[in-house]
Amino acid sequence: MRKYLMSGAAALSVVVLASGNAVAAGSAVKPPEQQWSFSGLFGTFDRGSLQRGFQVYNEVCAACHSVRLLAYRNLMDIGFTEDQVKKIAAAKEVTDGPNDEGEMFQRPAQPGDRFVKPFPNEQAARAGNNGAFPPDLTLMTKARVGGANYLHALLTGYKQPPKDQKLAEGMSYNLYFAGNQIAMAPPLAEGAVEYADKTKATIDQMARDVTTFLAWAAEPELEWRKRMGVKVILFLLILTGMLYGVKRKVWSDLH
Repeated sequence: MRKYLMSGAAALSVVVLASGNAVAAGSAVKPPEQQWSFSGLFGTFDRGSLQRGFQVYNEVCAACHSVRLLAYRNLMDIGFTEDQVKKIAAAKEVTDGPNDEGEMFQRPAQPGDRFVKPFPNEQAARAGNNGAFPPDLTLMTKARVGGANYLHALLTGYKQPPKDQKLAEGMSYNLYFAGNQIAMAPPLAEGAVEYADKTKATIDQMARDVTTFLAWAAEPELEWRKRMGVKVILFLLILTGMLYGVKRKVWSDLH
């Protein structure tokens, strides 16, 4: 069993934000630690950052990457209203059917629909990305060692390659990617999106926001789990005190 678990972990470790294997020698730099609102025992997701992160995903990342485990209605959990969610969903089309004639048809997406994938299948995705397959991002922060720190570092880690390193055709240099060569071109650029709340869209800000969104996508139950954990700890502390008091009472006659 341990052998299979290790094999599964090894498989997950090669899943990357953009498809493509490292093809040249080089070692990735350890991602720097970041301060996240959702870290720690009492951490919670910043709703403003979540909504900005969705905007970055929707306007930049969704052209290549899916988040197949999310439905549009889930966006209400991060602060969007029902009307906003309906508008966001209606901007996409999904295949439905069959109709009365037995044919499939296209219709605007509804809140109950899963996020629409950018490509119908893996072959189409590879054909549109020079043979590389952009992976689904729903669980990306859990699939990579370093989690949110790694994802933020990867998105901000595009640099000019050292003079002694030659990049393979179609590859970009990234300081934090294993082998330093990645098939995904830099996805973020200053001002790539215009935030609805007027936050300045720097590369670091967009990387931080979309990482927060993807961390939530991977663990939407995180806040509930932490609240429950605190309640369980408090309950156990109270129970321990009560049991200690009962023990003292029961044994008091013997002293």
